[in-house]
Amino acid sequence: MGVEGTLEYISDLLSSVKKKKKKKQMTTVALKIRMDCEGCVRKVKNVLCGVKGAKSVDVDLKQQKATVTGFVEAKKVLAAAKTTKKKVELWPYVPYNLVANPYVSQAYDKKAPPNHVRRVPATAIITETTMDDRYTTMFSDENPNACSIM
Repeated sequence: MGVEGTLEYISDLLSSVKKKKKKKQMTTVALKIRMDCEGCVRKVKNVLCGVKGAKSVDVDLKQQKATVTGFVEAKKVLAAAKTTKKKVELWPYVPYNLVANPYVSQAYDKKAPPNHVRRVPATAIITETTMDDRYTTMFSDENPNACSIM
């Protein structure tokens, strides 16, 4: 076997090596699911436990929240949860101290858990009117005609 045979042998070996699959990372997927009773909780928990790669499933009836931890994809968990025929969406709430402007109209939701607001895109803007500017200058220290009550 000469140089050509050796090169051919090595190229066959390299081409026969299968590419390794990427391992999925451990993720946590939180869902907001409309549930009314313990029966709904059992149904949701059974469906989400059946998702391939799910290690643990926690369902909270009071917050209407289901959390799946494991080697899962959010799309697959969401699709599985929709098979229960309940209103399902990814968990839309984040702690209010993580949002740049937690008081914009898009972020406020009275159904949100305590100390949480809706997740809003960074492009959400605060709309200020000229009336707001007028009030801020009325009570400004730089304005000599400002209100002197303070």
